[in-house]
Amino acid sequence: MSLDNKPVYSGGCQCGAVRFRVEGALGDASVCHCRMCQKASGNFYLPLVSIRGAKLAWTRGAPKKFQSSNHVMRGFCGACGTPLTYEAPDGIALAIATFDHPEEIPPTIQWGAEAKLPYVDEIPALPAKATLDDHEAASFLRDLVSYQHPDYDTETWPPEERP
Repeated sequence: MSLDNKPVYSGGCQCGAVRFRVEGALGDASVCHCRMCQKASGNFYLPLVSIRGAKLAWTRGAPKKFQSSNHVMRGFCGACGTPLTYEAPDGIALAIATFDHPEEIPPTIQWGAEAKLPYVDEIPALPAKATLDDHEAASFLRDLVSYQHPDYDTETWPPEERP
């Protein structure tokens, strides 16, 4: 929370080239199953949250834009490709997973249900394992060093000590 009791959120892309700050209450959080959102996210669906009356500021870099339809512009990081925005005549929505604390933004509705992939509802029933339970990949994963931007704002990025 900020000093004036307005909620404050931050987030950004995977590589850290683009960061944002949102001040104020977020609007509706949703999951969109439409084919455009599937392709834009490279995923089964795209979780988005409207910023409605909140104030959005790009604090590092800015998204590149792609006109995905006559009404919609999509923003993404030009360096790493992370999907960031859905911009339509009624406002801007941000990809929920790009927030530093996406767990605070639960979707409340699904859109584009006619394009929902038939197996999406069955995913929670699949066996679930911890990452290091994959014994064939365990040594690879134990030595893995992430170059992903952390889930908080940094003064500079990337760190100079990176190889």
